[in-house]
Amino acid sequence: MASTAPRLARLGSLLARQAAPASLLQQQFRTFSDKAAAEAARATPEAAKAESDSWGKVRAFQVVLFGGLTGGLLYGYSLFTSQVPQTGPIAGVAAVPPPAPKTSTPGDYPAVRSSIAALLDSPDWDDGSYGPLLVRLAWHSAGTYDKATGTGGSNGATMRFSPECEWGANAGLAAARKLLEPVKAEHPWISYADLWTLAGVVAIEEMGGPTIPWRAGRVDHPDGQKIVPDGRLPDASQGAKHLRSIFHRMGFEDRDIVALSGAHTLGRCHTDRSGFSGPWTNAPTTFSNLYFQELLNNKWRKKKWDGPLQYEDAKTGTLMMLPSDLALLGDRTFKKWVSLYAKDQDAFFKDFSVAFGKLLELGVPFPEEQQQPATA
Repeated sequence: MASTAPRLARLGSLLARQAAPASLLQQQFRTFSDKAAAEAARATPEAAKAESDSWGKVRAFQVVLFGGLTGGLLYGYSLFTSQVPQTGPIAGVAAVPPPAPKTSTPGDYPAVRSSIAALLDSPDWDDGSYGPLLVRLAWHSAGTYDKATGTGGSNGATMRFSPECEWGANAGLAAARKLLEPVKAEHPWISYADLWTLAGVVAIEEMGGPTIPWRAGRVDHPDGQKIVPDGRLPDASQGAKHLRSIFHRMGFEDRDIVALSGAHTLGRCHTDRSGFSGPWTNAPTTFSNLYFQELLNNKWRKKKWDGPLQYEDAKTGTLMMLPSDLALLGDRTFKKWVSLYAKDQDAFFKDFSVAFGKLLELGVPFPEEQQQPATA
């Protein structure tokens, strides 16, 4: 029996490593038992006699030992080769969940900027960039301000709620809000109101535009109770009188109106959103003064189509202008600024930066320590 014990240990170790199936375990158990019996028969008569009295107990011990070992190995083997049972003590044990998305530290606005910049380029969207769409989201979230009543503006992010999200002027902006949801999930501490306005700022800067002054501090309203009446955003089918009514209500001057109109250097119109169709320039994802150059230097004619009144360039018919764009040429004061910006991009960038930064802050109750004007 002394020579049997080491073999027993080695066999147990081997079987544990290989996790052998039941048939192999049973076969090796029988082989080992037969060899053990043969050795016992060849032993001296005295040893055989001494062992004969206890052989039954040893045999029973081997059966118990190898039976337990076999059962344990079979159970372990089943865990590696079968699925989690639907019933029983370990039923419904879920896999280890994936780690939660990594989030930034509250106040880390450079990280938010990086997240926004990373999603701008997209070959499947319009001209290859979501930038113009995000500028429009920022513009429309802020352009509802009324200085007489102090209502509206970007604070509150009320476009999340009906009916503001359903206004005709906001058609298509659901795509912009959805686009920014992963950024919100990555930086859950930033308000939607800050996120939407910052997205417009980043888009302009990433598309080659000027640095826009921006600061945080907007909060999100919990519901739509503070939504202002529809009709406060510019109507592209109207003329100079309408433009002054809309922008003067917010606190802007004629120079600001023309500068902010320069945002039309980006993007294009869609029939399923505004009803109009086409780009203002041949570089709709680059922020420049090209809009003013096209507006001033091209000849424009009414477009013959089934849609609303709009204009196309007489030379190629590929560019378009809206009635509100042509109104800038028909008004002496407006045209003066159009001419300046067409000749001097630096002047346009400077005035646009100031006006757009102001637009995004209208009606925002910044904390007292933040009452100083925003800086770039």
